[in-house]
Amino acid sequence: MSGYEVLSIDDLDQFESSDGTMVLSPLRRRVGFRPFGVNVWVGRRAGDRVIEEHREPYGTEELYVVLRGMARFVIGDEEADAPVGTFVHAPPGTFRGAIALDDDTRVLAVGANAGEAFTPSGWEDFYVAFAYLRDGNEPAARAAVEEALAREPDAWQGAYNAACFEARVGNTDAAFEHLRAALAGNREGVEPHLATDPDLESLRGDPRFAELTK
Repeated sequence: MSGYEVLSIDDLDQFESSDGTMVLSPLRRRVGFRPFGVNVWVGRRAGDRVIEEHREPYGTEELYVVLRGMARFVIGDEEADAPVGTFVHAPPGTFRGAIALDDDTRVLAVGANAGEAFTPSGWEDFYVAFAYLRDGNEPAARAAVEEALAREPDAWQGAYNAACFEARVGNTDAAFEHLRAALAGNREGVEPHLATDPDLESLRGDPRFAELTK
């Protein structure tokens, strides 16, 4: 048998979110896993958020497994403290979130839509891309962006994130091209971010920005 891999959670890279509030170890990307989404979230210190507060409105079902430390989950209207070995199941649409109760807490998150072929979401690629960019590794960042756009060329979320990326690296023409595509794909979803997203700051003085936001 070839192509297999054996690794520890300590072998995984760690990437901070753009706002510094979350840390992702992208397991699915690391091993090229294709059947469903699977990643590890890290709480470096007690009190850090390990699962963002959210719902999955489009049918994604998730299972969380505490691999290290302890986390406090909110599921629906209830709280549950989850030590190592705890499974937390969140059906689609259920409110969920978790914070670390111990330093170096690790939570495995697994998710997919029942009965549908899994397609990796572009959010993983862009999360990693912006982390690489903050570290000064633009070639690796751009490779992640291009991977996301190639896989989902018509996704408005990818176009919007690509616009933010190009704006941050100073490619203004490319940023506007992606922003137009994002607005065409979902103007209602994009417009609330145009005035406040710091990634787009370099575009706001350009006449094209005013034209797009009329």
